[in-house]
Amino acid sequence: MSLALEPRPAAGRWAVGVSGGADSVALLFLLHRQPGLLLHVGHLNHQTRGRESDGDADFVAQLAGQLSLPCTVMRREELEPAMSGLPANPSARFRAVRMELFARIVQREKLLGVILGHHGDDQAETILLRLLRGSGPEGLAGMKPLGRLRGMTVLRPLLHARRSQLVDFLRSCGQSWREDASNRSPHYARNRIRQWLGRSPQLFQPVLELGSACGAYLEWLRRAAPQLEEEFAAAKLARLPGPVARQSARRWLMRWGAAEQAPAALDRLCQMAADAATPPRQQFAGGLEVRRRGGWISCQSPRGFRPASSR
Repeated sequence: MSLALEPRPAAGRWAVGVSGGADSVALLFLLHRQPGLLLHVGHLNHQTRGRESDGDADFVAQLAGQLSLPCTVMRREELEPAMSGLPANPSARFRAVRMELFARIVQREKLLGVILGHHGDDQAETILLRLLRGSGPEGLAGMKPLGRLRGMTVLRPLLHARRSQLVDFLRSCGQSWREDASNRSPHYARNRIRQWLGRSPQLFQPVLELGSACGAYLEWLRRAAPQLEEEFAAAKLARLPGPVARQSARRWLMRWGAAEQAPAALDRLCQMAADAATPPRQQFAGGLEVRRRGGWISCQSPRGFRPASSR
């Protein structure tokens, strides 16, 4: 059987994340069949299942050797000590460490980016998890097939495929994979969502359609939200509809070098523009001080940073 890669990776040198599970092994074989791709396999030993985790690492290294591909395998204990601000949640922590590994490989080997094996089932689980946690449209849009993270390109060309298709593909190739018993543990919220979706397969497509609709809404917002000048008239932001105003506010703050702002911070900037009774000087993430004077909004960065002129 054949499975398409959407989007198809550009010719060149890429890292590919391989856990040893069916999804990433299928991705590796699909990529290996593509002309013009030079792959570097990356694997993180999470060290959570003793010999089983070591077995996953050995399996990936052997698989890369069979395909004559370079491979980097690292243990979590080799990466974590140099990382700061790691989340307490184990799943989020492991994701952060994996991305650290991929970023190191991409930088060291001067690669185009990393290709990951997330598939449609992962996407549905992600959207449902975020829905239960109260996410807005940005979270409910799910994972992007093409994005940027840690300064590198991240490609997910299997989001359109079901896990069952990937398993069938591997069986047709006669290729084995590793099963992670912890993926069945009810201690993890994602596993409980996965089991619930398995009992309610009729919900899979509606969940993906919700994600697609949220993605389309966000794309419309990005097009509709005007670009604010370095210093802008408060009325320009105040007269915009709420969601559009927040998008413009987010873009303006990020142009000033701020990290992604919480929704409450965006609302605060919009209120500064709409209500003259609010404090005329307020602090935002990244050490930014936003000022309102004479009906105009301006910003001061602690590092003397000036944004590029808007286009």
